Amino acid sequence: MIPKTFKEVITLDDGRTISLETGKLAKQAHGSVVVRMGDAMLLCTVVSSHTPSTMNFFPLTVDYREKFAASGKYPGGFFKREARPSNEEILVMRLVDRALRPLFPKDYRYETQVMIQLMSHDDDVMPDALAGLAASTAIQLSDIPFEYPVSEVRVIRVNGEFIVNPSRAQMEEADLDMIIGASEDSVSMVEGEMDEVSEEEMAEAIKFAHEAIKKQCEAQRNLAEAVGKKETREYEATEENEDLKSKIFDAAYQKCYDIAKQALNKLERGTKFSEVKDEVKNMFTEEELEENAKLISKYFDEAHKQAVRDLTINEKVRLDGRQLDEIRPIWCETDYLPSTHGSAIFTRGETQALATVTLGTSREANIVDTPTYAGEETFYLHYNFPPFCTGEAYPIRGTSRREIGHGNLAQRALKGMIPEDCPYTVRVVSEVLESNGSSSMATVCSGTMALMDAGIKLKKPVSGIAMGLITDGENYAVLSDILGDEDHLGDMDFKVTGTEDGITACQMDIKVKGLSYEILIKALKQAREGRLHILNKLTETIATPNESVKAHAPKIITRTIPGDYIGSLIGPGGKTIQELQKATDTTIVINEVDEKGVVEILGTNQEGIDMVLNKIDAMLFKPEKGSVYEVKVIKILDFGAVVEYVDAPGNEVLLHISELAWERTNNVTDVVNLGDVLDVKYFGIDPRTKKEKVSRKALLPKPERKEQKKSDK
Repeated sequence: MIPKTFKEVITLDDGRTISLETGKLAKQAHGSVVVRMGDAMLLCTVVSSHTPSTMNFFPLTVDYREKFAASGKYPGGFFKREARPSNEEILVMRLVDRALRPLFPKDYRYETQVMIQLMSHDDDVMPDALAGLAASTAIQLSDIPFEYPVSEVRVIRVNGEFIVNPSRAQMEEADLDMIIGASEDSVSMVEGEMDEVSEEEMAEAIKFAHEAIKKQCEAQRNLAEAVGKKETREYEATEENEDLKSKIFDAAYQKCYDIAKQALNKLERGTKFSEVKDEVKNMFTEEELEENAKLISKYFDEAHKQAVRDLTINEKVRLDGRQLDEIRPIWCETDYLPSTHGSAIFTRGETQALATVTLGTSREANIVDTPTYAGEETFYLHYNFPPFCTGEAYPIRGTSRREIGHGNLAQRALKGMIPEDCPYTVRVVSEVLESNGSSSMATVCSGTMALMDAGIKLKKPVSGIAMGLITDGENYAVLSDILGDEDHLGDMDFKVTGTEDGITACQMDIKVKGLSYEILIKALKQAREGRLHILNKLTETIATPNESVKAHAPKIITRTIPGDYIGSLIGPGGKTIQELQKATDTTIVINEVDEKGVVEILGTNQEGIDMVLNKIDAMLFKPEKGSVYEVKVIKILDFGAVVEYVDAPGNEVLLHISELAWERTNNVTDVVNLGDVLDVKYFGIDPRTKKEKVSRKALLPKPERKEQKKSDK
């Protein structure tokens, strides 16, 4: 017997619907829901342990997976099953995690797992825009403590009109693509890319998305009430000791305040804060330390955080002594690495990124093959964050989710400035060498310069800046170019990239409720001033892209040939193209597009590239009737000579013995010999022999007839 189900339907402004259904699947999970839009269906479950974790942080895991069966596909690889998550899945996990994590109680330390699975795919539905809604709904249907429902939607703009949760086809026409996370009252998360939009346009998109989110939050409440809202579970909260908290605050607050005011560097500042913490610990006996170690550390951190925040709001003084809108000193350098195709260093304060560029053919494109999308990227960016960049030592266990997320943000910031006619596949790699502040924004800056150093004709240079906000509810301070400490202690962290004409990408996490759009726009405009200041530093280093690629970098030439010539260029078993690549020291890639062959020739030696072009020209050569061509004798036969067009090697034609001269020719060698170069006239297809006809004698003066000579006597 099919169990009773409960369903809530959300109707979008254009009439499309999203349904939330529970009661049928995964009933042993603490909360489960199926979210459906069109034929796309996501199953989301949430489970939270009833036994507290020993970790000193909230152990939340958000997992998003797209099943290949959802779109009728087979997974790639030998084992033919889904394995580790793709980059695209990891990016969705990060989006959902950022919206959910702040809403669990700060003292909740229970292992919690949110699993979202795409079970059925619809080409007209982007499932990542539904993942946040699914996660929050599953939590609402559980007894897990959670502050209030949230949701996420994608908003795009096409021809000036905003659209919520568009299809992939609609996205291809958009000049703005953002995912917004919010509750009914507050926006908490923003991420997206834009085609040089203004700060006001970005704020309008957020407002539009927020209205749609409000309806989705209401639907979650309605569904939970229809099912029967569960009592929030009781859990073992972290113990509090107000006397201990007050004692530590009194001992540490002013000392931390004074240290924060000294404008020290990261290492010195950290050392002095650690000394204060040691002094606080020395106030207690060994028994007290053993009993209250976690509380002492927690209360010191709270006093430290409050001191820095108060200093910033009250005195407008920052940890390193800068003004609120002041950017740290910047120095840049291009062409640093001699063997790369392009390189640049960007250093801002204690943050440094070294970017490299590698140029290749379409064969080096990044292949994307997921259940919901198959395609390739001819521009992509990878970001590496090794432990030494923060003065730490820990094992590297593959690429982290953070590295994937930061690399994706920088890639989105730059990709719109790569010209459409760029013939190369372009890979940018950012190596973060120092970090105290936004290394992703340093990546954007170093990436811009490295691309220009490589000779990529960027439409416009791009810079990026990380901003912060500290507020006590009444007063606030917007911080430009935040430090790592300011990121940790602040109420908003947002990164904005763009050209001199507008924003190209953003990533924002807002930790305070009810942030006004007035403050948001002010922060964005302050970010623009900082971004333009940084952009000026970049263009002082390299004002325009280099005119050509470096001497050791490959040049690429693209040539289009008719589709029926592709086989001729490749040759039997690839023999022709392989021999040509070896002889010319080039890489040749042929792609069939619209029944034509697009030939990419990549090489560092122009002479080799020219040889390939000549081969193609020769292959495509078609003589015109009535034209005269220079030919070379390559073979002598009894009945004529085989000649090759000098300007089209490999194209041969028979020069018949009867077309050598007006006089009778008994032996071909009486007129021409092997290796001779001569001119011939092309007559097209001979209707008698059905073969091409060329003639030497047609270019010679015709001798007078003997009868005419006798009459003259």
